[in-house]
Formats: sequence, structure tokens, C-alpha cells
Amino acid sequence: MELVFSLAIGIMATAGIYLLLQARTFQVIMGLSLISYAVNLFIFGMGRLRIGATPVIDATRGTDPALYADPLPQALVLTAIVIGFAVTALFLVVLLAARGLAGTDHVDGREPERE
Repeated sequence: MELVFSLAIGIMATAGIYLLLQARTFQVIMGLSLISYAVNLFIFGMGRLRIGATPVIDATRGTDPALYADPLPQALVLTAIVIGFAVTALFLVVLLAARGLAGTDHVDGREPERE
């Protein structure tokens, strides 16, 4: 499971970096979102990948930390998802406003030449 999880994080980060290097604003915003999701998965993975483990200590199971998932990464990722969604929405609104003023969403303000 850890190998699949690591590959998913790597693929998302690679795709995000590729999109960040594009000249169009929309692709840059999507690249930032993908990198954000990859970092969220990485942080979530630091809280131990356990199926069926509770994040809150249960009196019947004991106090051994190996039996529980770490609740802090879960809380951090949940907060990061909400903030990331708000920032992406803000970026898209700014993109639409800039495109309306400039007539293009290309980084240098002009459309690429067609062959």
C-alpha cells in the first residue's frame, strides 16, 4: 500500500510541476492545485497508513500508540483542503478578471504564434 501511495504522490507532484512550467495561467493554477494535493497526501501519510484505526484513544483498546492513527495530520490536511479550495477559487476569479481586461490568459500577454 505504501508503494502505491508513494507513486500517487510522485505522479501528482510531477504533473503539477509540469503544469507550472506552462505559459498559460489556467495550467499554472491547476499545477499549483496538484502540488497542493500531493503535499496533502504526503502529510496525511505521515500520520501512519492504517485501515480501521481510530484517531481517538479508546479505553477498551489500551493506550499503545501503534493501535491508533495520528489525528494531527488529519486535522492539518482537512484545514489545508479548505484553504486550498478558497485560494483556487480566488485564483480563478482573478484569472477571469485578467482575461477580461487583457483578452488573453497567456503569461506574457500575447497569444502564441500558430504554425
